[in-house]
Amino acid sequence: MLTILFDGIAYGMLLFVLACGLAVTLGLMNFVNLAHGSFAMAGGYVALVVVNNMGWPFSLGLVAAFVSAAALGALLERTLYVHVYNKSHLDQVLFTIGLVFMSVAAVDYVMGSQQQFIRIPAALQGQFDVFGIGMSKYRLLIIAICGVITIALQLALLSTRFGSQLRASVDDQRVARGLGVNVGVVFAVTFALGSGLAGLGGALGAEILGLDPIFPLKYMIYFLIVVTVGGSSSITAPFFASILLGIGDVAGKYYVPKLGAFVIYTIMIIVLIIRPQGLFAHGRAR
Repeated sequence: MLTILFDGIAYGMLLFVLACGLAVTLGLMNFVNLAHGSFAMAGGYVALVVVNNMGWPFSLGLVAAFVSAAALGALLERTLYVHVYNKSHLDQVLFTIGLVFMSVAAVDYVMGSQQQFIRIPAALQGQFDVFGIGMSKYRLLIIAICGVITIALQLALLSTRFGSQLRASVDDQRVARGLGVNVGVVFAVTFALGSGLAGLGGALGAEILGLDPIFPLKYMIYFLIVVTVGGSSSITAPFFASILLGIGDVAGKYYVPKLGAFVIYTIMIIVLIIRPQGLFAHGRAR
């Protein structure tokens, strides 16, 4: 039971790293980016290539995943996404889902359709036995990284000048510009950060989830469930939602494997009916 709980927490934290960028763009920028998983896939494949094929250390592979996905996000934000910020949510959905299928086709052509896994160093393989509970070293790393990211994002949003500029830009762009805020730069940096975190999550998940061209489609619904169940008004809301969903998904697949992901979708439907604004939503972060 405790092993399932530990694995569920680790899986939930991985979901959070993958989905927190979507929570930022949807909750703070009010932009529906269904192509978020494509940035996770891009970062994962970059890490896989530099670690498996080029012999880079795993830690540098994670850095490469973050930097490459952030750079790609910044480029696409300035050249493509900026033109649909003020469009309807339907237009945003159609635009980003088109990008998803383009990325799927491109990766299938370049990397092939087979599922691939990243090689992790020997130091992260195996597990610790704590009070009879087997704890994977790699999953402990994921938990640690996720904890640091959560604290850093919350502090950046609530306690820094950039966080204040972002919230002002979201609330009223015209007023923010009048106060000297460069809204375009704020949105570009925010989008790049969210994309970079997705790329980091893709690299961390490449050993557990594997990578294949349909990765963005396969896990798109999971990212959306995290934001839907938790609410998108803060960083902590999707964090707690990720933990809840991770534990529910792992426990469900362990105790009732024939039902597959039935448990996690049941949780989503119940939350949408009872608390459509999100289970942990409490108003926009200030």
